[in-house]
Amino acid sequence: MLKNLKTQLLLSGALALVLLLLGVFFAVRGWTVWAVVMMAAVCVYIVILNLWFRRRVAQPIEELTNVAQRIAQGSYGVKIESKSENEIGRLAGEMNIMSEKVAMAEKSRTEFISQVSHELRTPLTAIEGWAETIAFDSAVQGDSLRGIHIISKEAERLTGMVSELLEFARIQDGRFNLRIELIDIAAELEDALFTYGELMKQAGIEVNYTPPPAEISLIPGDPERLKQVFLNLLDNAAKHGGDGGKVDVSISSDAQGVHIAIRDYGHGIPKGELPHVKEKFYKGSSKNRGTGIGLSVCDEIITRHGGELNIENADGGGCLVTILLPQQNGENHGR
Repeated sequence: MLKNLKTQLLLSGALALVLLLLGVFFAVRGWTVWAVVMMAAVCVYIVILNLWFRRRVAQPIEELTNVAQRIAQGSYGVKIESKSENEIGRLAGEMNIMSEKVAMAEKSRTEFISQVSHELRTPLTAIEGWAETIAFDSAVQGDSLRGIHIISKEAERLTGMVSELLEFARIQDGRFNLRIELIDIAAELEDALFTYGELMKQAGIEVNYTPPPAEISLIPGDPERLKQVFLNLLDNAAKHGGDGGKVDVSISSDAQGVHIAIRDYGHGIPKGELPHVKEKFYKGSSKNRGTGIGLSVCDEIITRHGGELNIENADGGGCLVTILLPQQNGENHGR
């Protein structure tokens, strides 16, 4: 059996050409019956050749394409069964090796991130604690006090980044779980606004909150994870849209579920970057410091609640983030 697909295709084409020439030869000679038989044989051969091509070439290439798409979407380690020893079979084998190596690299990266994050958490907590203690010392004044406040603020920022990295590591290695209970989603959003809204006001950002027009029934959700999403989105609105001086927040419900919208009035997101803003470690052209995984974690949390998180540029400028949460239990709950 030939193992070279190129040779198989060349021989198949040559055989089809020979049959066709024989049919023409018989027709020229006036051997009508033989000419008809040969032409019928050519037609049958072409049909068989097409079926062979579909089974041995088109279908394997389609399977390889599907596997490549799954790997590109993050299903590292997935493999395809190699059914032949020709070029396509060898390509499938190389793709399996690549997928396995990517999975190993991703596992090593996740373990490294998790270990480093755990190691950083303890000293950062100590730095924050001592900075706050020293700040209350009356002997510390002027530039020294200002420096202590900078240390405290930067340590707090790094602690937030470490927390994001730990969440990312939990998602990657399957330790990320939800604790679902019935919650008052409007109250959770208002708590997040109370927690972060004052900081935004101190930064000169006006926060406009539109409460639900009618009471929203309790919905299933993880209150801590959802509050984490709200705080992250408010923080993004302040960082990326703070120059607009205003952030609008609203919540409502309908037959589809609960709708939450957070809109800033900044410069928005470049059109080419919009499809990628929820990807892991993607930062685009943003000059703000951070890990680039905050939105990825938020999207994972909302997805596991059976909901959707969408990010787009708002009419009139700025960025609009919308969240849709189902009011009933979904397939993803508790994953």
